[in-house]
Amino acid sequence: MHPYPDRFYPVVDSLDWVRRLASLGVGTVQIRAKELGHEGALALVTEALAITRGTKTRLVVNDYWEAAIRAGAEHLHLGQEDLAEADVRAIRKAGLTLGLSTHDHDELETALRHAPDYVALGPIYPTTLKAMRFGPQGLDRIGEWKRRIGAIPLVAIGGITLERGPGVFAAGADTIAVVSDVTQNADPDGRVRAWLDLAAE
Repeated sequence: MHPYPDRFYPVVDSLDWVRRLASLGVGTVQIRAKELGHEGALALVTEALAITRGTKTRLVVNDYWEAAIRAGAEHLHLGQEDLAEADVRAIRKAGLTLGLSTHDHDELETALRHAPDYVALGPIYPTTLKAMRFGPQGLDRIGEWKRRIGAIPLVAIGGITLERGPGVFAAGADTIAVVSDVTQNADPDGRVRAWLDLAAE
């Protein structure tokens, strides 16, 4: 088994993307679809797990922890707002791994209290994806976070392109989470293969 999460970690918002990435052999994929009710979330997670079953892709569910438990998912990612409302004991009792987002020192302290399976830091670079409450963290912050968390895997996210990848890894990130560099690419399959090559180096 590859370490969890893999060094290349796409974050996508649809079942079509999950299917496409699984067929390309991507090891870790997060599904992040906003504004779903309980039933919609359960349907999404159930279907995504069906797609990844029998492939080498591990599915990470963003936010919908109740659906993740009910559908029998194995991996969960929570932002700080989600974490505040989630039943972490129930999540752990269900055997789910838990990855947590962080943007500043207070959020890192909060995350570490939950003994996360990985810590995410972002946005590393400016990102067009969503209006960010936090400015770009930069590469130095990656090294600082890695020193703070030690053996816990560090996931860098936010505005990271393939070209910036080597520098992000060199700065101390164990894993790079990628959104628009794949989903908004003219040749997503080629881009994914290039990321997989970089991650394997």
